Amino acid sequence: QVQLVENGGGLVQPGGSLRLSCAASGSIVNILAMAWYRQAPGKQRELVAAITGGGNTDYTDSVKGRFTISRDNAKNTVNLQMSSLKPEDTAVYYCNGRFRRFPWGQGTQVTVSS
Repeated sequence: QVQLVENGGGLVQPGGSLRLSCAASGSIVNILAMAWYRQAPGKQRELVAAITGGGNTDYTDSVKGRFTISRDNAKNTVNLQMSSLKPEDTAVYYCNGRFRRFPWGQGTQVTVSS
């Protein structure tokens, strides 16, 4: 069973940057489309960014130009570089498969506030 562990969240001021990392316990994630999701209080979980096994990326409109998803297959990790953060980016961020889902990790809290 693949386990996913997210880290890198924190409190940041508007306009700041954070880098999230997701470590997977199995190498199968290296050939799967992976994604970052987020869930804000009182809202449904939403897809933020996705990356295919071949490295093609896609983003929800609200983060285009600000977030970059990447993967390091040697380390079984999927990363999310976030810049120009806005208060509306505040949420718990999770990684998981884009289409094939594994048990959700605990997520990492991102809070954007002055």
